[in-house]
Amino acid sequence: MADGTAMNLARRRELARQLLDGYVHGPAASTEATAQALTKVEDAATIVFVEGISDQIALETVALRFERDLLAEGIVVLPIGGAHALARYARQFGPLGAGVRLAGLCDAAEEEVYRRGLTEAEVGAARTTVELEQLGFFVCVEDLEDEFVRAIGPQRVEELFDSQGDLGSFRTLQTQPAWRGREVGDQMRRFFGSGSRRKLRYARLLAESVEMDKMPYPLEGLLDTLERPPR
Repeated sequence: MADGTAMNLARRRELARQLLDGYVHGPAASTEATAQALTKVEDAATIVFVEGISDQIALETVALRFERDLLAEGIVVLPIGGAHALARYARQFGPLGAGVRLAGLCDAAEEEVYRRGLTEAEVGAARTTVELEQLGFFVCVEDLEDEFVRAIGPQRVEELFDSQGDLGSFRTLQTQPAWRGREVGDQMRRFFGSGSRRKLRYARLLAESVEMDKMPYPLEGLLDTLERPPR
């Protein structure tokens, strides 16, 4: 029993290491990821703003599934460490600064923050979600994890939990008073965000698991926009 448990733990750590390969993680991950991406923007034709590392992982993983090498195309994905940083980076790299083409992705709760930031940076004024998309910025319903859960389905997500040795922990969360009886999608979103590296690990797993013809609209729409020449 003890040997089996130790082996299981070792296997889980190895799976986590593989999923996070190429991406920073740890206490200072957000700051380090931004700094790392900023080293690549000098020759960028387009900069894509995302709120955090999990969004970066998901977008870059999906791009590879569409046989897109974003960096080779001159597209840098920049995790900005939260929506409120958008205005600063949009001023630095947009029309008031370097003049680079900008695009991005955000959660529904941060849509208004993105709109204000883009207006302040003179990228463009978007009064609606459609107008925001015309500027190259796409909004997830709730968040990207919610988009994936709806696209993949709860049963398949539970299979992913099981493959990573996390299903037991998810079942425990489901029995907690605050989450007992809640919609399974809400429970899953809470589970993704409740571990130190869990959200990052599952960003890649979810992005690799969704069927191509069921790809969440914000991701597919954003990648389609990045194929179009700037206006």
